[in-house]
Amino acid sequence: MFEHKPRPEWIATEEFLSRTVVHPDAALQQAIRAAADAGMPAIEVAPNAGKLLKLLVQVSGARRILEIGTLAGYSTIWLGRGLPPSGTLVTCEYLPQHAEVAWANIDAAGLGEKVEIRLGPALDTLAALEEEDREPFDFIFIDADKQNNSHYLEWAVRLGKPGATVVLDNTIWEGAVLDPGMDPVNAPGIIDALTLLGNHPRLDATVIQTVGTKGWDGFALARILPPNSK
Repeated sequence: MFEHKPRPEWIATEEFLSRTVVHPDAALQQAIRAAADAGMPAIEVAPNAGKLLKLLVQVSGARRILEIGTLAGYSTIWLGRGLPPSGTLVTCEYLPQHAEVAWANIDAAGLGEKVEIRLGPALDTLAALEEEDREPFDFIFIDADKQNNSHYLEWAVRLGKPGATVVLDNTIWEGAVLDPGMDPVNAPGIIDALTLLGNHPRLDATVIQTVGTKGWDGFALARILPPNSK
């Protein structure tokens, strides 16, 4: 796995912000512990990033969320807490053992009735969602295998409604976007996705760099445009 290299001052600052402003509660802290106990990699979003996802859901007025990459359900909990009472969330997870841990965490957080975990390769799940002809999503969060990021963005456009918000995580990857040789497995997919974001006729996007416990990274924020509007 690619090594991220957080600096001590980044970690200390993030911890200060988390306890001073973000205030992750017991259910979120338990989700982190459950993931560690299950031997899952500590690649969930940071608490301040999770809170940002919740606020973005609320600000956008989203009612139907699609998440690509569940892991232990930490970001799922943050996203779900941004939904109104009638809101729903579909999250895609490849590994059964991860889905099992995630479901326990999500249910313990009181979101079991809002969240549906779809097990299997995400590209297969996304195609199945299209076949189901359900209402389009108005918020999409992508945090899965980086090799398929461009495919996930294309599916976000197909499954999202005009005006929907798209968030793509892990867009800087310790600067590997400037030196793909640092991580030839993941960096090319990240770069391809960024190029797509800058050129797609139905995506209007920006990218924000971040530092913290997850190292030097960032996320892209995009809006799905109506057809023929760019």
